[in-house]
Amino acid sequence: MEGPITDLFEHVLNQSPMLDDAESEFKRMIGEDPDLRKAYRDWCHEMGYTERNGFRDYCQEYLDGQNEIWDTLTDYDDEE
Repeated sequence: MEGPITDLFEHVLNQSPMLDDAESEFKRMIGEDPDLRKAYRDWCHEMGYTERNGFRDYCQEYLDGQNEIWDTLTDYDDEE
């Protein structure tokens, strides 16, 4: 795998309209690729996430951050 695993998380999330669908796809991927599963396990351990919820928790934080960006832009537009 090239690049940080979070790049893969974001790619999978951007390809799926729903978080549940993205999570299912990611679980399928780690079920089929032992190297990816190990990378995910290592990432979860390093970041303090559980393997069960690491992908979902990261994606939720990522989506919340994206919403904050839009909220900031909306707040800026309201000031004009």
